[in-house]
Amino acid sequence: MNSPLPPHFGQGMGPLARRRFLAQLSQGFSGIALASLLQRDGFPGASALAAGAPFTAPLAPRPAHLGGKAKACIFLFMYGGPSQMDLFDFKPELNKRHGQTANLEQRRRDVKAGTLLGSKREFKRHGQSGQWISDALPLLSRHADKLAVIKSLYCDSFAHGSAMLQMNSGRIIQGWPSVGSWLAYGLGSPNENLPGYVVMLDPRGGPISGAANWSAGFMPASYQGTVFRSAGQPVLDLDSASGLTPEMQRDLISTANSLNAEHLATHPGFSELQARIASYELAFQLQTAAPEALDLSQESRQTLEMYGVHESKPDYHPLALGPAPFGRQCLIARRLVERGVRFIQIYHGGGHQQQNWDAHNGVEENLKIHCPEIDRPISALLEDLDRRGLLDSTVVVWGGEFGRQAVSQGGNGGRDHNPLGFTYWLAGGGTKGGTSYGETDELGHAAVGNRHHIRDLHATLLHLMGLDPLRLTFPYGGLQQKLTGVQEAEIIHGLLA
Repeated sequence: MNSPLPPHFGQGMGPLARRRFLAQLSQGFSGIALASLLQRDGFPGASALAAGAPFTAPLAPRPAHLGGKAKACIFLFMYGGPSQMDLFDFKPELNKRHGQTANLEQRRRDVKAGTLLGSKREFKRHGQSGQWISDALPLLSRHADKLAVIKSLYCDSFAHGSAMLQMNSGRIIQGWPSVGSWLAYGLGSPNENLPGYVVMLDPRGGPISGAANWSAGFMPASYQGTVFRSAGQPVLDLDSASGLTPEMQRDLISTANSLNAEHLATHPGFSELQARIASYELAFQLQTAAPEALDLSQESRQTLEMYGVHESKPDYHPLALGPAPFGRQCLIARRLVERGVRFIQIYHGGGHQQQNWDAHNGVEENLKIHCPEIDRPISALLEDLDRRGLLDSTVVVWGGEFGRQAVSQGGNGGRDHNPLGFTYWLAGGGTKGGTSYGETDELGHAAVGNRHHIRDLHATLLHLMGLDPLRLTFPYGGLQQKLTGVQEAEIIHGLLA
């Protein structure tokens, strides 16, 4: 076989010598994928290399601290901040006082008069639990008894970028590991051919604070999220260069990794290079694993219809996409969970204002655009996971970076940002379905009963995944850092089965 490499590439290093060199270095640097490839090539003792500490094998599966039921998490992030009082937090007093004036905090420490805006949605109780859900989500309401709804969350920022960072990493500034990174670090991944942490974005664009929302921060770069596209090539620049056979690629990657590992030996702790070595191995496996995982032609017609995958783009609003894009992503998420991916985060909403859940210019218009886009896909996801026996081991999380105001904004019935009280729900994975926990005040403006900072939501998610929020630490800056920070976090036991 003719090699595409320059003559000096790997010169003086025969196949056995190169494999021995890689095997010795892999104990400190290369991770599971490289060790398994060496074992496949017949090098003795390579199987033991995958059993090292987290640093030596970043995504090796690791035992949980606790007996959590959830083995995977699907986080449905509603970018822009959905309106709690129009979806799950029924406020008859707000509706009764529609048009009256109230003094409310509309930005941090900025209390001023505003005109109360009642909801035009019709609320009904659903399921045996009697959960309040509005008519904006008629299909999801059928799963009311699967939902553990918390209506009393609060966070620290009125701004999208910092609020999203706090929801995703526990901090309002960049540079801290995201939730998915903490789970990948704490639990590893059972599938070495797919990333342990996958992100999918809305076709209209990504979140305003960008890749910092799925960053690994100060952790090794191996734990950051990998962005998958739900249509076309799943991972950009994944295909091999023209003319390279799989065998030629294998030889190229092995040689490049040997040189990288030699360099890394003189730069201990340089996680970016360690991640590069691992990424070469993962990319090689992804060329076949990712297209198969995203191949929806393997699904039945009934399943595709259930998710709304083939529904055409609606004509009732120029910004509306209908359920097909989000439906494809939810179905892919189920397929990834089946294949051992630990954490999948799907962003719904992109761009600015009415392109996402940011209802400044009219909450009714916003709901008309976005609720039909998520209603069928999420309903299908919960039903599909349940019938396949995956819901018990998969926790589904829904919510945005904050909620909305009880007062009107602008001339078209808009609602401004509100971090003082908003709603999330969880389903499966050891949560208590049919739960309505916590409450906001009578106007839906601020959390008043069983208030919980989002650090408590993070602690609860870690607990559901079998991780102790106090024991899951990473050394940085002279401290043992935690997702929940230095302030004490409380597991929300009212959401647990």
